[in-house]
Amino acid sequence: MTDPQRVNIGEQHPAAYKTLIALSSEVEKATAAAGLDPLLVELLRIRTSQINGCAFCLRMHTRDALKKGENPDRIAVLPAWAETGYFSETDRAALRLTEAITNVPDGHVSDEDYNAAAAVLTPDQVSAVAWLATVMNAFNRVAITSRYRVGN
Repeated sequence: MTDPQRVNIGEQHPAAYKTLIALSSEVEKATAAAGLDPLLVELLRIRTSQINGCAFCLRMHTRDALKKGENPDRIAVLPAWAETGYFSETDRAALRLTEAITNVPDGHVSDEDYNAAAAVLTPDQVSAVAWLATVMNAFNRVAITSRYRVGN
């Protein structure tokens, strides 16, 4: 694969990137205020990045999750979360909603996916998860578009 010279859009428009970082900080506060486990928050970031294929964010949030004490087995099976016993009802609801939001072209967050999440999560948690997925999708697109380097 050829790697043409890419503009780092965060550096090219730093005010916009700083605004995204500020939004991310507000979303972090919202997830905490909604009572979402910080480990779950990292898993949601990882799952969004897996779907989007963002190596930079995958590496960063996997490292963050491990530092916070996440079980490596849960990270390993995250793409198949629905087939395992590693995840609580809250985890499953948040993962399902995050996937629906990330895969919005596949069904525009169907009523089935939304209602399944809303049956388990509080309105504050639904909103926090939705904002987290929205911000994470934005960061994935910044990193992918700018071709943030990972490894060699």
